[in-house]
Amino acid sequence: MRVLLEKEAEDFLARNRLNVTPRAVAKNEKEVISKAKKIGFPVVLKVVSSRIIHKTEKGAVKVDIRDEKELKKAYREMKHISGEGFLIQKFIPGEWFLVGLKKDPSFGHVLAFGTGGIYTEVLKDVSFRVCPVSLKDVNSMLEETKAFKVLSGARGRKYNLSAVKNLLLKVSRLPRKYPEILELDVNPLVVNRKQAVIVDARVVLE
Repeated sequence: MRVLLEKEAEDFLARNRLNVTPRAVAKNEKEVISKAKKIGFPVVLKVVSSRIIHKTEKGAVKVDIRDEKELKKAYREMKHISGEGFLIQKFIPGEWFLVGLKKDPSFGHVLAFGTGGIYTEVLKDVSFRVCPVSLKDVNSMLEETKAFKVLSGARGRKYNLSAVKNLLLKVSRLPRKYPEILELDVNPLVVNRKQAVIVDARVVLE
């Protein structure tokens, strides 16, 4: 079994034409600043570590960093946390959702969609379909979730629902090319009026 974490998982998804936020890995403060400038502020800074599951709870992630001064402060607050380096990503504003794949012994690969972010485990707002899915399947699985009310324009806000549907269709086809996928977790998928972007991912291969 092989586990792809963070940048490696995101690179895997980007190679398969899925929309992933711009990102880079750095080892020290100088590299963090240099690569953040290339990506462009605002950015997100994360500690790269296979041992930290919930980075927010451990203070191992800082979001919406607006300039070099804020970035230096974030780095210095996080540099004591044990890890293999730092991941710098473009900060994407929007609502958070989850997308997943799981290889079921009975049904084969199953696609998941639901509410993402730090409340995923609390809300348990997720729907499932056996892969590969059709657009009709995607529409029905979205409508089963509370998350759909947000995507449909709750409180007058607009979100790119077609980008979400397109991404779900692409993810559902991945097992055809990579039957060795045991699990794929995208959390969060950030959605705004322009796009649906993967900002954190994990892939488990046989």
